Amino acid sequence: MGRVIAIANQKGGVGKTTTAINLSACLAEAGQKVLAIDFDPQGNATTGLGLEKEYMEETVYEMMLGECTLNDCLHQEVQENLDVLPSDSNLAGAEIELLDLDRKEFILKEHLDAVRDHYDFIMIDCPPSLSLLTLNALTAADTVLVPIQCEYYALEGLSQVLRTISLVKKTMNPELELEGVVFTMYDARTNLSLEVVENVKSNLNETIYKTIIPRNVRLAEAPSHGMPINLYDSKSTGAESYRLLAAEVISRGEE
Repeated sequence: MGRVIAIANQKGGVGKTTTAINLSACLAEAGQKVLAIDFDPQGNATTGLGLEKEYMEETVYEMMLGECTLNDCLHQEVQENLDVLPSDSNLAGAEIELLDLDRKEFILKEHLDAVRDHYDFIMIDCPPSLSLLTLNALTAADTVLVPIQCEYYALEGLSQVLRTISLVKKTMNPELELEGVVFTMYDARTNLSLEVVENVKSNLNETIYKTIIPRNVRLAEAPSHGMPINLYDSKSTGAESYRLLAAEVISRGEE
């Protein structure tokens, strides 16, 4: 049965979508069967994995509203072993359209329960806010992976996410756990990056991934070419870092 991991942080600009795209691609490259779900109305994971939002008739928006099935909007083998559920700006409207539904926080979970057995990993890129979409993702997930940027307000964003996880655990998904924290945009030249890492480690008894994702020009360029980093520049430090992170995620599941 596949592991469902929500990649979430209510703070924007922390490398969340970059992590969703590249971790999914590197897990697939390592031979894992992966479903990447773009659950953010900005649709950046969709374009970052090479799909064109303009030409899509069906996305997770239609799936959430019951206008199509998961298979109708599934793009298979976008890369070897990697399937994608795309999103676009219409998804922002789903919040309002689903308000009156019973069990509206469980819609995504019900869709995923039907396909979990087909995948080793299902990765969900959440929007950078605590919304109905994020609640759907956390209700469907087994664990939450939290990317945090190596900057001054990192701990604030992290404590918000941890509060949200414990709330969802109490009310909707008693099985939900923290997968781990991954540091992104690390700049070895600044003392601040080092301080943030040390600060989080000393304040958090939770799991912190050993792999730290550096600031990397190639990593920043890759989405504009519609490619994950392992395809755009396989030898870059960004690609190597996400491969190491993928290996850690796989081994954690085997423990």
